[in-house]
Amino acid sequence: MTAPDPAERIAVGRITRAHGVHGFVAVLPLTDVAERFQSGSELLVGTIGDRTLVVAERRGQEHRPLVRFEGVPDRTAAERLAGEYLFVPASASPDLPEGEFWPYQLLGLKVVTDAGSDLGTVREILRNVANDIWVARSDDGVETLVPALNDVVLSVDMPGGVITVAEIEGLTVPERSEARARRPAP
Repeated sequence: MTAPDPAERIAVGRITRAHGVHGFVAVLPLTDVAERFQSGSELLVGTIGDRTLVVAERRGQEHRPLVRFEGVPDRTAAERLAGEYLFVPASASPDLPEGEFWPYQLLGLKVVTDAGSDLGTVREILRNVANDIWVARSDDGVETLVPALNDVVLSVDMPGGVITVAEIEGLTVPERSEARARRPAP
């Protein structure tokens, strides 16, 4: 497997630590596709996904697999993998239903409010317990944190490259200075 461009790959897991003395590692899955960690699966590893690892054996529970890779014979070699992310090419992702998208596909899309304000482009996706947060950054460096909620995100036009969000004072647009001036002092 050749290393795809970083924008064309998806993180499917993170190696958390070595497990035992026979080269196994504990993997935190970042995917719902459990087969990613089955024997024979190829995964890219490293900050630029420049190395391919082949799963030799899988043990453990589905939500916390223990994996041994070919060429990782012992604990010492496994320890060197701790903290590394495991990737697959984006083309290896299953197709989604119409109107749905993978988070990586949002990177670089323009974000505008329903009133026409330009908030910049999506530069980062923050994973949160309740919902994802999309970080939009304007050309002048102003960041807007957009919660990925149905009440806030009105539409995602993938072919057009535009996300439309509700204009919400204090959330997607700054509060008006008049409103701040009228607030009573604490």
